[in-house]
Amino acid sequence: MARIYRDPFGVPHVRATDVLDLARGQGLAVGRDRAWQLEWLRRRATGTTAGVLGVAGDAWDRFAGHVRIVDTARRAFDGLGAETQAFVTAYVEGVNAALADPAATVPPELVTVDLEPEPWPVWMPLATFHAQQVLFADIGSTLWERRVEAALGADAALLSHEGPLPAGSNAWAVGGDRTASGLPLIGGDPHRTFESPGVYHQVRLACDDPDDPFDVVGFSFAGVPGVQHFAHAGDVAWAITNAMADYQDLDEVGPDHDGPTVLPGVGFRGPSTVLGDVGFESLLPLLRARTVDDVDAAFEHWVEPVNNVVIADVHGSVRYRWAGRVPTREVTPDGGRRWTGWRTDRHRVDVGPAGQVVTANDRRGPESAEIGRDFAPPHRADRIRELLGERTGLTVDDFTAIHDDALLGGRDALRHLAPARLADWDGHMRAESADAAAYAAWRSAFVTRIAAHPVFDPLREPAPDPLVAPWFDVTVMVGLALPALAAAGTPFGIDLAETARLADDDVLATGWPESWGATHVFDPVHAFDLSSERTAPPVPAVPLSGDQDCVRCVGSLPGLSDGAYRGAVARYVWDLADRTAGGWVVPMGASAVPGDAHHVDQLPLWAEARLAPIVTDWDLLTLDTPEPT
Repeated sequence: MARIYRDPFGVPHVRATDVLDLARGQGLAVGRDRAWQLEWLRRRATGTTAGVLGVAGDAWDRFAGHVRIVDTARRAFDGLGAETQAFVTAYVEGVNAALADPAATVPPELVTVDLEPEPWPVWMPLATFHAQQVLFADIGSTLWERRVEAALGADAALLSHEGPLPAGSNAWAVGGDRTASGLPLIGGDPHRTFESPGVYHQVRLACDDPDDPFDVVGFSFAGVPGVQHFAHAGDVAWAITNAMADYQDLDEVGPDHDGPTVLPGVGFRGPSTVLGDVGFESLLPLLRARTVDDVDAAFEHWVEPVNNVVIADVHGSVRYRWAGRVPTREVTPDGGRRWTGWRTDRHRVDVGPAGQVVTANDRRGPESAEIGRDFAPPHRADRIRELLGERTGLTVDDFTAIHDDALLGGRDALRHLAPARLADWDGHMRAESADAAAYAAWRSAFVTRIAAHPVFDPLREPAPDPLVAPWFDVTVMVGLALPALAAAGTPFGIDLAETARLADDDVLATGWPESWGATHVFDPVHAFDLSSERTAPPVPAVPLSGDQDCVRCVGSLPGLSDGAYRGAVARYVWDLADRTAGGWVVPMGASAVPGDAHHVDQLPLWAEARLAPIVTDWDLLTLDTPEPT
């Protein structure tokens, strides 16, 4: 029988004598913590969000059905090996036990919509995971790029940038010769749209089976068993960033097309959909991993999203590789792309005890060029490399300080256009900075004026579907591409110097906030925010340092909103010398229930770029409530 313990931040530590009871315990813990979120994820996966949102859910529900999320999950579950099937099934049993427990706290969202959460079928974790990842290869960006290319021709690349709703992340590691302890350190943070509740559920999974022992702390997607992207298993730890690979295709199709689609006339191909596999065969091998080689082998089962992986172990090994399924293609006579197989060279690199790995969705080199086309600007990766330098004696505190670095990348491209009064600004987007506020106000006015230029009029047609509307906002896309536009001199014939001067006049006429943090505040999206008929539970609008192209990635949308809408949805430092010397944090907390003591108790730490402690001593934990009645 699994036992669930809690640390001072309410993080569940699940302990069991065999792996299936452990899975049930993890399902039970997430069901207790995230009942509303699990119901919402189930509805997203099955295309039934309109039952909560009304017509506001129609666009997603159509997409979920047309892209065949449920069909893919069913086929993927049926294709799992017997042990993994049993593991997922046991997890679902725990979820359903928690959802059916009459003594459980009913989240206020379920009260508002007058719903009881429905039980999960065994394939639902695969469906919720696929629904979370299916847009990660930037379907919206692809459709936007097609419109831009048609309208602007050869100059279309000037509007290319890490898009408004992409995956992102930082991850870096150094070998033991560079650390105070003599063993490697890994640091990092995944970047996604901020959600309430948060996408990740911190968890510890400890199996006491003498024939199958393991003890892993990490971040799990709510609704998915095991740990996936970021974890410390005692002897080995790992982290990922999005590799920005080109692994999905959108094809023009006729009315007789009977395959997946994203829009009428636009067919869809992705690895999970084609293979009937969402990568769950990696879950148990990751939990059982002891070495870099073990983690590497586990990720051979990974499908999508395609990730850069950073791994280190107590033997001193530090490795980079990419993981996932990237198709090989040939161009067909009609200009389409036919899939011919899968890339097999993972570009493994072992850096040695004096080396380092840095990955931040940037173009790393030949290994990136072989699998992708568009990458994030190099600013975050370059800044992390600069902060690491040739330093030795590095500690967890040093890595935590890197998390907090708020120097704005790409600012040099705009330096000659920015107001003279900002000449002495150090470029750091600190929450308390008045100069950062003045710069952001000028930047927004500058973006607004550029976006209003008639050259962009052909781009102002409505998006082809409400689901991809965020990618079709001209102001948003101009703001994200601003450094590239500035570096181009006179993009599209626009006199940027004059536009910048007029933008400064706009700001001087209206003023700017007294500090960047006055307007750059935590602004997570809740499902209820998608409907005008619902009111989301409140979350403190705490001021935040950082911005889109900072290592402390806390993105805003210049010209539209200063609100912090995306960024680090978790932070961690894994110390291979002592797991408890590291730390981890999420933007809100372990519980998704407003009013619970652990709903937003990590928010103050996260807002200050500090980490919560990793507690592994069972005597320092509190035993949770008994099994459901």
